[in-house]
Amino acid sequence: MTVGIGAIHCVLPEGSTPVATLPEVDALRTEEREFVGTCGIDRVGVFPDAPTTDFAVQACQELGKATPLDPDVLIMVGSRAPDVLLGSDSGRLQLDGGFDRAFAFTLDGLGCTGSSAAWALARDLLVADPARQSVLIAHASRPTGVDRVRFPVTVIGDGAYAMTIVRGGSPALVAHRQESDGTFHDLFRVDYKQSPWYEWREECESPDRYRFELALHSRQRLGRMVETVLADAGITKADVAATLMQNVTASAYGFYQSLLGLPIHPVCQRQLAAYGHLGAMDVVLNLDRLLAGGDVGPGDHVLVLNNSPVAAWAATVWRI
Repeated sequence: MTVGIGAIHCVLPEGSTPVATLPEVDALRTEEREFVGTCGIDRVGVFPDAPTTDFAVQACQELGKATPLDPDVLIMVGSRAPDVLLGSDSGRLQLDGGFDRAFAFTLDGLGCTGSSAAWALARDLLVADPARQSVLIAHASRPTGVDRVRFPVTVIGDGAYAMTIVRGGSPALVAHRQESDGTFHDLFRVDYKQSPWYEWREECESPDRYRFELALHSRQRLGRMVETVLADAGITKADVAATLMQNVTASAYGFYQSLLGLPIHPVCQRQLAAYGHLGAMDVVLNLDRLLAGGDVGPGDHVLVLNNSPVAAWAATVWRI
């Protein structure tokens, strides 16, 4: 029996804010201001002030209203900053969501690539134990501190999702590859121990290292991984009905499209412009919107790419 998606539910803020009016924009340097104007993000959604886990709980509860939820495993994809230290955000999600039977834990340290790793792990957990029937994955994305402009990477919006991986689900997960490189583990950091949360600022150790060295690594890794994952699925690039990736900047789509020889589906750019970068939620939102839009149908293959500044890469093939 195949393993695939049972259901997806995304939560987005009711209102949105033009990026040009964000409070920190007036204090940006010239290069940073130019980046904001050319990154392809028009607006970002902003949740009301509340713990990040609240929105992951909301996504799970709303998904539960549409489909019965009784997961064997609950995977919380780690947010940029946990709500509590020494406690358990995944434990709170389990309690408030009412998932008493599930084993709950957080998958962390992979940045944007966390969702791709989570659905691959969920598939493996179901294959490994025939007694398991479903895995619930949840995540909420918000900035680490008060600033949303993450130069030289992106502009951050808010969002949350919940999704299930189940036996017999559709689309089916037919092939997956993932890699990481610890060389870039400290390329981005927040000095949270020396300052209160409202003074947290994300620091990039070297913008040039991000834009050139990490970009070269991503180019080499994803180029090879795509060839491998398509071979694993028994298909070629000609058989890919749609290619999705995470939403960082508009220029990134052109970069990967040229690299891979595969067009990035325009649903990605539409979500980028309207909501900004939603961290590990990007690929889930894009996949959900693609499935709802009618551009793919039964038997089609969808390739989902994902990578993060902590140097983690993933490529997944789904069959509708």
